[in-house]
Amino acid sequence: VQLQASGGGLVQAGGSLRLSCAASGRTFRDWDMGWFRQAPGKEREFVAAIRWSGGTTVYGDSVKGRFTIFRENAKTTIFLQMNSLKPDDTAVYYCATTPRTALSSLTVVSSYDYWGQGTQVTVSS
Repeated sequence: VQLQASGGGLVQAGGSLRLSCAASGRTFRDWDMGWFRQAPGKEREFVAAIRWSGGTTVYGDSVKGRFTIFRENAKTTIFLQMNSLKPDDTAVYYCATTPRTALSSLTVVSSYDYWGQGTQVTVSS
């Protein structure tokens, strides 16, 4: 399984970015996918997750109402649309995937089996 994250960059506060994560290497029916982020000196933090088959989404409290996770029709790529960005959103963003798991487990780092390489998002004030 390979996950390729892209779309990071430098943006001013209030701006927007769209991250993408392309999955390959197996059939992903019934696999769930998520986005996490990690800022320097901090633990990896849950951002958003989506059910691969059903489209159910879950968001971290700090991004609710600003970020949207969605997938394209072929279900091999997920996206994270990030609006109203804040300097506190600065971090390396990682996508991850796991076979279908409990909804409550989607926010937990250890629930995911495969991780992408990360993409840097920097928000200037």
